[in-house]
Amino acid sequence: MMFPRALTANELTHTIHSQKKLPKPVTAVYHFPLAPTEIKAGLIRVVIIEDDRRIRDGLAALVNSTSGYRCDLAFRSMEDALARRWNAPPDVALVDIGLPGMSGIDGLARLRERYPKVALLMLSVYEDDERIFQALCAGASGYLLKKTAPAKIVECLAEVLQGGAPMSPEVARRVVSLFREIRPTERVDYDLTPHELRLLKLLVEGHNYQSAAAELGVSFSTINFHMQNIYGKLQVHSKSEAVAKALRQRLVK
Repeated sequence: MMFPRALTANELTHTIHSQKKLPKPVTAVYHFPLAPTEIKAGLIRVVIIEDDRRIRDGLAALVNSTSGYRCDLAFRSMEDALARRWNAPPDVALVDIGLPGMSGIDGLARLRERYPKVALLMLSVYEDDERIFQALCAGASGYLLKKTAPAKIVECLAEVLQGGAPMSPEVARRVVSLFREIRPTERVDYDLTPHELRLLKLLVEGHNYQSAAAELGVSFSTINFHMQNIYGKLQVHSKSEAVAKALRQRLVK
């Protein structure tokens, strides 16, 4: 089949901002096969779930034109993404919220269950409290607005794999305001050790795994080990969920 022309960075920005809808392609899935020479260690693999064809193709072109990144699959709906088994799970999935049929938020739990190691990064036009809160609680690793500059989107793909929880400035302000308004629940003892509480406090303050390791004077693998313990004790699956629970239940001061 013929693929539409890839968008330039400026065209991608304009299309995302205007949110102009074009006719749907005949196929539900775009597949960008890797040549054997392109399969190498350190390659960040990305899957895109976005119903707007030009935005979907533009994001794929952006990822594939950036050294060290690769988009193999792009879906126009959550149903299409769930119907096809990802033989080689990606590192990151860029997920739109306003999808036809099942929303991006409703599909997060299923993606998280099927691909627990994939970072789920929301990319949406919505910046209201309800959708932001629902997405983070459902397991989103970050939340970007579609007006985010293309170069920043690529930067956030790497950041989320380093333990960060990238958010657009407007979203971050809403998160801070939202948690200030939430009535704290009764404090629960999760048997977190003093070291785990200190690490959790650093994450709440905005540190990623690497900067937390530097602050605590330990290795990245040590941080990852303690984070797995924290996830288990808090019964969460991502850094953003852990931070949300820590703020909501006042686990750190």
